[in-house]
Formats: sequence, C-alpha cells, structure tokens
Amino acid sequence: MRSLIVCLCAATILTAARPVSAAESDRPNVVIILADDLGYGDPQCYNAESKIPTPNIDRLAAQGLRFTDAHTPSSVCTPTRYTLLTGRYCWRTRLTSGVLDGFSPPLIESDRPTIASWLHDQGYATGCIGKWHLGMQWTRQDGTPETVDRVPGLHRGGEEINAAVPVTGGPCSVGFDSYFGISASLDMPPLCWMENDRCFPPPDTTVPDAKRELFLTHAPGIAHSTFKLDEVLPTLRRKTVDWIERHSAQSPDQPFFLYLPLNSPHLPVAPSQTFLGKSQAGLYGDFVVETDDFVGGVIDVLERTGELTDTLIIFTSDNGGLWHAWEPRETDDLAQYKPTPRAEYTAGFGHHSNAHLRGTKADIYEGGHRVPFLVHWPRGISESQVVDTPVELTDVFATVADMLGRPLPAAAAVDSCSFAPLMGRPRLSRLERQTLVHHSLQGHFAVREEGWKYVEVRGSGGFSTPRKIDPRPGEPSGQLYHLTDDPQETKNLFLERPDQVSRLSQRLDQIRSKPLSTE
Repeated sequence: MRSLIVCLCAATILTAARPVSAAESDRPNVVIILADDLGYGDPQCYNAESKIPTPNIDRLAAQGLRFTDAHTPSSVCTPTRYTLLTGRYCWRTRLTSGVLDGFSPPLIESDRPTIASWLHDQGYATGCIGKWHLGMQWTRQDGTPETVDRVPGLHRGGEEINAAVPVTGGPCSVGFDSYFGISASLDMPPLCWMENDRCFPPPDTTVPDAKRELFLTHAPGIAHSTFKLDEVLPTLRRKTVDWIERHSAQSPDQPFFLYLPLNSPHLPVAPSQTFLGKSQAGLYGDFVVETDDFVGGVIDVLERTGELTDTLIIFTSDNGGLWHAWEPRETDDLAQYKPTPRAEYTAGFGHHSNAHLRGTKADIYEGGHRVPFLVHWPRGISESQVVDTPVELTDVFATVADMLGRPLPAAAAVDSCSFAPLMGRPRLSRLERQTLVHHSLQGHFAVREEGWKYVEVRGSGGFSTPRKIDPRPGEPSGQLYHLTDDPQETKNLFLERPDQVSRLSQRLDQIRSKPLSTE
C-alpha cells in the first residue's frame, strides 16, 4: 500500500514540477537556508494558528513545494549538520550522542565527500555564511592541537586556546571557497567572528555567564569586545547579500552553492531592535520574524540580480523547536505532562512552536525531528504543491546530484536517498527512501516505515523528562506508535503488535550495520 501511495504522490507532484531539459537548466544555483531550532508550528504556512508573521517563508511555500513530513536525521544540531553536508548518518562517526562545542576538533573526516566539495568539482562556486558547529582544529596556547571533544557538564571558556592562530578542518577544508560566521552556537565561546580559517578579529577579552529571564545570553569564555549578540543575524544577512551581488557581478556564468546555517531562533534569543514587538509571541516570536526577514533578504537579492529563476532554494531547520517542552515526572503518560517554563512562556501568547507534535528539540518524538521543509525553484517548479511523501534532510545530497543529472560516486552520500522525481527529475543512482531513521540527543534510535514508528527504548532520549525509563516486569521495553492513526504518539502499541516490533527492530539493526547505498 505504501508503494501505491508514494507513486500517487509522485504523480501529483509531477504536474507541478515540470521536467526541465538539460539545455534549459543544467546547473541551477543551490541555496540551503538552515534555521536553528525553528519548530514545525512556527511558520504560518505550517500552522494557521501561529502568532508569528512569516511572509517570506510563506512565499517560498506558496511558490514551491511544502513538505509536511520532512525529518532531520537527529533532533539536535551538530549531527544534523554533519548528515546534511555529507549524506551520511552522524552516528556512524565518533559523535554517537550529544553535540560539539566551539572548540571541538573537526567532525567531518578530511577525505569525506561533502555536498560542497562535490559541487565544487562540478564547477560551482561554494560559500558558507553562518553557524558552523562541526568542529575545527584549534591550537592551544602551548602550541599543541586541541584534541578534546565537548564533555557534557564540563564547560570550557577557551582561555587555553590561542585564537590568533589559523584553524584547519573548518568549512574551507571540506569544499567551501569562503566562509564567514561563528564556530558554534552563540551560547558557546568563542564569541567572535570567523572569516575563512581564522578569528577576525581574534578574541581580546573574556565574558562572564549571563542570563536574561528564560533566555541564556551566553556562557563564560573568550570573546571580542565589539561582538554583540543582536548584531549577528543582521551581519549574516548583509554578508549573504554582498556575497550574491559580488558573485553575480564577477562570475555571472558560474553556478553557485551557498550554505546559510543561521544562528536563529536558537538561544540566546537576541532579536535586533528593529524587530522587537513584531510578533505576538514575545521575544522568541520576534526572533523568528527576524529569521523570516533574513529569508526575504535572500529572495530579494536573488531577484534583483536575476538569479532567482534558476536558483534551487531549500529552507528547513536543523531540528524541532525548543519552546514546546513538556515535563512528566516518572511516566510517559501524556495525561500527567505539564509545561516547562519555556513552554509556558510561548503558550502564554497562544503560540505552540511544534504545533500538535509531541516533544521538543533533542527528543525522539516527532516534535524533536519533524521540521518545515520548503523547496523553491521557479524554473523547475511551476506551481505550489503540498507534499506528504516522507523525506529526510539526509536526502538533500543525492537529490541535488540527481537535479544536476550527475551520478554520485560510491563513497559519497552513503545514506542519502533521492526525492528528485518530486521535482520532475529522474532518480539516477540512489533508491527511494523506504525507512526514516531518527536519533535523539542521548543517542536513542527510532525507525519508521509505513506509518509505524518504533523506538527501541522508553523515554524521550532528549530534553523532555523522563529521558529514559527502565521498564518494570510486564511493561514494554520500547515504544511503538502508528502515526497514521496517532500522530501525537499517545498510545504505545509495543505489547499489542509484537510483529511490528520484531520487523522494525530487525530493520534498525540492518541499517546500523551498513550504509543504505549498499543495499
């Protein structure tokens, strides 16, 4: 039945995504805008009851494909970024749970193909502007390389780092011609700008821990004295506009790939003065409005330079929203949940960041990994369409390759499947996705096939408590939900459907044992 549904969906989409000849558009520009912690229910095109105006994000939806069932490969940021750029699940690396910090060594292996390096080989100009959060090779004050990953519960401010020395292993080492941005989240040192392979300018001070109501402003550590949190997103917007204008003027015949991982609306919530009061959801909502304005800036400059028609824009988020957490005490019975202070803050405005979905960022539940996902390409998509076919951000790499009509080498994007037929292009070397794989902050796994979602342990595996439940005799050891009938994951069918538990647990073991491209 699922195959029939997928075929019907694809046939419907093909009426909106017309086939494009190679002569007409052999190499479209590619722009990926990755919001940070934007929830499924934040944009109004996904949630009619959202208290946050998002006209620019809504424009992408109104003129392109709006995916209703798109998922990040992880419910936190570093693993999603790794998988998006490499097409390979992050849990196959050294990072099997958690995230990196601002001083972690590089996570992307030096010989690992990325979407940037592959597009560079196809003749594309490549640029990255924004939050990296995939590690860089820093040098310590004693001249030795920093080799320690982030240790949960142990904060490091970077005083032991010589930030005046160039770094390696960052964006410019994995396929990007240029980079401007920040090394990790703004609640992690160093609080300074980075350009290509160095801090620019390097930190010249240290800052203490600071809090503002529910909004962690920053952790203590090294910083530059002129660096201001509320100037980060406007600066990234300006740098993006400048990059596109410069490239369009200097190299009008060369296609480009621009990766724009934003710092917003992740903590610290720091909307600039212009956007204060622009939403009906408090400071968080105002920060989302500013995020939407960034999207508008990208659309405007592409339109002004004549690049919009043949630019493939993908807009999405790295995981679900944080502002929707719910806390039970010792049970996973939803009837006993209560909102966290952050959830109470946004709910007080009548806004629910993850809409109807259970859970929050970091969780194995749908609220942790189901995200907005929009594809806009005027030359290739003639009218808007809602797409219910499940996809993963993992699949972007293989899909872009199919859009160019160039098969991937065997070593590239080993877990990436292609949804190119949904945009009128043939699928070349990779299969259609049959199984969704989910992964939480604490390393819990889930898989989904044909409406069934299997979680191999109890608990959220993330921020919602209980994070893990040790079952008592006679209780289920894992979770099983039929999302078609129960999209809010309220009824655990683990004991009632042992056939599905057995089938999906075997499928999970199979995927963990070898890359999808080898099947």
